[in-house]
Amino acid sequence: MLVLCALLWLAWRNVEANLAVRKLALGFSFLRQEAGFGISFSIIPYAETDTYLRVFVVGLSNTLLIALLGIIAATLLGFAIGIARLSPNWAVAKAALVYIETVRNLPLLLHVLIWYNVVIRSLPPSRQAVNLLDAVFLSNRGIFVPSLETSLGWETLALLVGGAVAAIAGILRRARRRREETGQPTRVAIPIVFILAGALLLVAGWGQLRVSWPALQGFNFSGGMALSPELSALVVALAVYNASFIAELVRGSIEAIGKGQREAAAALGLDRGRILKLVIIPQAMRVLVPPLTNQYLHLVKASSLATVIGYPDLVNVFVGTSLNQTGRAIEIMAMTMAVYLVLSLAITGLSNLQSRRLRLVER
Repeated sequence: MLVLCALLWLAWRNVEANLAVRKLALGFSFLRQEAGFGISFSIIPYAETDTYLRVFVVGLSNTLLIALLGIIAATLLGFAIGIARLSPNWAVAKAALVYIETVRNLPLLLHVLIWYNVVIRSLPPSRQAVNLLDAVFLSNRGIFVPSLETSLGWETLALLVGGAVAAIAGILRRARRRREETGQPTRVAIPIVFILAGALLLVAGWGQLRVSWPALQGFNFSGGMALSPELSALVVALAVYNASFIAELVRGSIEAIGKGQREAAAALGLDRGRILKLVIIPQAMRVLVPPLTNQYLHLVKASSLATVIGYPDLVNVFVGTSLNQTGRAIEIMAMTMAVYLVLSLAITGLSNLQSRRLRLVER
């Protein structure tokens, strides 16, 4: 500890000396300066006249978008492949095994480059875009899908979405508690539908709500929501790569459950699907949650590879462009490190809460 403290003290003295030579002082006043550069993709409004603080928020929101979409897609795909790995059907099980062994033994960076340069960029141009039911269009300029538009600001929408999510979470928690206390299931579909319908009515009442459909105009599409090639390639690459590891975690967790549990469930007349849903997977989650958390942490940190293909995540627009323009390396690196640290600690905290909820209580 003494050696570590001495090294930190020497490093800080070196930083102070270098800052004094360059006549610089530590501070975050640069965040109020005008950025003066554009960002190709943003889920919140941004203009070149905005400040570096706005650049930080845009990069953070883009990073959170990638992390959220990647975690959801990788989890769904990983669970499906993990269960297929245990299928009694020989072809399905071997196909899942080939997927796992092929995908997880290639570097993630190579996955990103393949999906971006080989797959997404090889799609036809906008005028020859792949048409899916006149609603979704695939082209080398991105994926165009319908979207809901309203005159409300994104802050108000975020508040409404957060309230709806909190209400649904409360209903699900109350239903689970009632099932644990009485053993009787509670129907939650109708209350959830009412909550979602109420949220839509509030949005429609405060601001005009309409569906915007993508349509070809000239050489590109207008209307709807455009998912940039960089966003599409990165989400797919992260999902496909991490799903191979999640599938093995799912397989190992299911096989960790004693054979007697399956035999007892089968003796009660349950089919294979209900055995997995009601008996095996709830017990396997106790084994699965800790290693699954590690995979989520890896996915969030690996999203920084977005800078390789030009996706404007936090590392790209803040550590890259903003640092080059301002020279505030210490402040920018500290803020970026704090973001990834907070995200990792939040995921770990949620995992610990889930583990405590699932653990067996000994009498």
